[in-house]
Amino acid sequence: MSEVSVATVFFAALVTALATGLGALPLLAVRDSGRQALGVANAAASGVMVGASVSLILEAIDRSTWRTVAGVLAGVAFIVLASRYLHGHPRDLALGALRGEDAVKGLLIVAVMTVHSVAEGVGVGAAFGGSETLGILIAVAIAVHNIPEGLAISLVLVPRGTSVPTAAGWSIFSSLPQPLLAVPAFLFVDAFEGILPAALGFAGGAMIWMVARELLPEALEQASRRLVIATATASFAAMMAFQAVLL
Repeated sequence: MSEVSVATVFFAALVTALATGLGALPLLAVRDSGRQALGVANAAASGVMVGASVSLILEAIDRSTWRTVAGVLAGVAFIVLASRYLHGHPRDLALGALRGEDAVKGLLIVAVMTVHSVAEGVGVGAAFGGSETLGILIAVAIAVHNIPEGLAISLVLVPRGTSVPTAAGWSIFSSLPQPLLAVPAFLFVDAFEGILPAALGFAGGAMIWMVARELLPEALEQASRRLVIATATASFAAMMAFQAVLL
């Protein structure tokens, strides 16, 4: 067992969670919440999420192909069932200032990113199980990586009427599994290393489904196809380049 303290692991993972809230800050400069602006925001969030999903799935495949596939399928099944339930009760739903279908989109993006944070929390804890230096490096990388993920959440919430501080709060909330799971993953590193490929695949599958069935179709209804494709492609490329530099 590494000599790293549990408090160190928890604090490092907590910092990664808090960093997610920084992703909402660019939305302070956005005032236009018209139909086309919402379409562009959905397209940008889609590109970021697909970029994150690709990296998750590739990392998972390096660990175990069959566990990754199982995780992806489970992630898709989970979000399909959640989406069907939420779309079946839109009038009963609320997320802060959001109501109806806007609340459905908000709840789905927060749920998907919360699932994603489970895998990241396990990753931080497992890294500290190797050594303190590795744990700190992984925690810093995930903290920086969380900023565009917070942006993706905010791009869905803010144009629909959520305030920027509230969007930052929901972004941080979605990352709370990181400090909560980093400690048990650190203490029981061997067991958690075994489930990490499935967890990564689960998060990647859920995010890709969210993009394909929720965000992109709505973006194409709100803005021109050319603008949506250009925005999604640019944000995807930026996310992949960002991750390549970071990792």
